[in-house]
Amino acid sequence: MTTTQRARSDVPYVCTACGTTSLRWVGRCGHCGEWNTLGPASVRVHRPGRAANADTVTAVALRDVSSDAARPLPTGVSELDRVLGGGVVTGSVTLVFGPPGIGKSTLLFQVLSSVASRGVDVMLASAEESLTQVSGRATRIGPVPHHLLALEGPDVEAIEAAVTRHRPAIVVVDSLQSISDPELAQPAGSLAQVRACVERLTRLAKSSGVPLLLVGHVTKDGDLAGPRAVEHLVDTVLSFDGDRHHALRVLTSVKHRFGPTGEVGIFEMRDDGLRAVPDPGPLMLGDRMAGVPGSVVVPVLQGRRPLLVEVQALLGPGTGGGAGAGRPHTLGVDAARASLLLAVLACRTGVDVPVPGEFFVAAVGGITITEPAADLAVALALASVVRQRPVSPELVAFGELGLAGEVRTVPGADRRLAEAQRAGFTTALVPASTLGDGAVTPPAMVVHGVRTLAEALALAGS
Repeated sequence: MTTTQRARSDVPYVCTACGTTSLRWVGRCGHCGEWNTLGPASVRVHRPGRAANADTVTAVALRDVSSDAARPLPTGVSELDRVLGGGVVTGSVTLVFGPPGIGKSTLLFQVLSSVASRGVDVMLASAEESLTQVSGRATRIGPVPHHLLALEGPDVEAIEAAVTRHRPAIVVVDSLQSISDPELAQPAGSLAQVRACVERLTRLAKSSGVPLLLVGHVTKDGDLAGPRAVEHLVDTVLSFDGDRHHALRVLTSVKHRFGPTGEVGIFEMRDDGLRAVPDPGPLMLGDRMAGVPGSVVVPVLQGRRPLLVEVQALLGPGTGGGAGAGRPHTLGVDAARASLLLAVLACRTGVDVPVPGEFFVAAVGGITITEPAADLAVALALASVVRQRPVSPELVAFGELGLAGEVRTVPGADRRLAEAQRAGFTTALVPASTLGDGAVTPPAMVVHGVRTLAEALALAGS
């Protein structure tokens, strides 16, 4: 092999779908299975003299390192500050991801406006929209502060130069799928480009001390530019989600190096932007109809925050039986779990579940319930609609159901009950083992510990 051939064979090919490298070109990526996605990676020039010298590297005592630099800078958006534990930290990189059109750009523009109104420079690097489009959207939200700077274009080098020159208090980059590194041959939005740009922006934030907020879109499968391969490169990852047909938006910290994860912020989308909702109860339960069969309220935990969500069930006309008869259609509730609960209800209680019929189960208000603590409430709603007996509107219920019909304990019982009492509910059905663990029950509530679903049905009257 000649020297030229050896040099060419050492240049790897990179899959634009998953980022896997290969020493030779192949039609199909061996890692992700995609066709015609391998392209040559750009060769970066190695700069000698950058290797660490053992004589100059010195470890320091951790106890002598000050944590004052990690004090957060408040953004002025209360629910975001709640999730971040007070605000953004100097030199940190925060990734806000969610489906297109959910309000990520609106949220971060409100952050920039709030900080700029204090008389300090902030910057928006808009790679997706022109400055004319950004200005038109900004004026619909409110007056644009004088200290809000804007940069148009996808070049990550231009963003680095602007941040180095102006040293703003906060920078928003919108979005990762649109910016690109000119040293790479891959198109913008490919995994190789996203990784390279995040690495460069992270180094920029650490060296300059300027906190960066990055916008990232997700695919229909919930992935960020394919697999979520950049989350380990940033300090904080925030998920911004909600139903486009509802006003409610939920911001959740998936990863946070400067505080606890799992914190949740609630927003309402309005014509003039996002409004923080410190008390989502009236928004989620304000239109609830009392005395209707199939309605039960469950206190769920979104991260560490308790929310009261109404679960509704409906039994439609029969379809003549068949393989799909009796399987519930769901919205905001896991379909497989709803089917399991319907089977437990039919086999472990005296409820006569009709086979030729269609069940519908929904979590109202645009919230998606994923935790098993909602099992008891869903089962009560199903039994209520079958028997046409409404559950008391003053009752809440939570607990996981096993296949034997037993009610199992779930975490956070104290917070769930406290939120239910604050909202005015007077009765609660909870796992009996929860009370046995010494949970503090609110004095103004009647809390019944139940061991089986049959006991809960008898107490609920459904």
